[in-house]
Amino acid sequence: MPYILITCAIRLMTGPTYVGDEYSDPDLMEKLGAKLIKQPGNNYSEWKCEEPPRVILDKLDVEGFTLVSSTGIGQTCIWTLYKS
Repeated sequence: MPYILITCAIRLMTGPTYVGDEYSDPDLMEKLGAKLIKQPGNNYSEWKCEEPPRVILDKLDVEGFTLVSSTGIGQTCIWTLYKS
């Protein structure tokens, strides 16, 4: 299903924003300006944008995604979006 999860640390609401895992659509990630990175100590890769979450949410809206939910966990904000 075409879901995407984006996250940002609350103390870093100006970015960076993480916009997917290593299996996310590379064409969409390019449109978002994301780069695939692997943080030291992690056994997975993730896509990272330097822009704030608001800009990424606007870009995803243009791509046809709608917000399903948002929440905060610890010091992290999380948004889940879906594209029909």
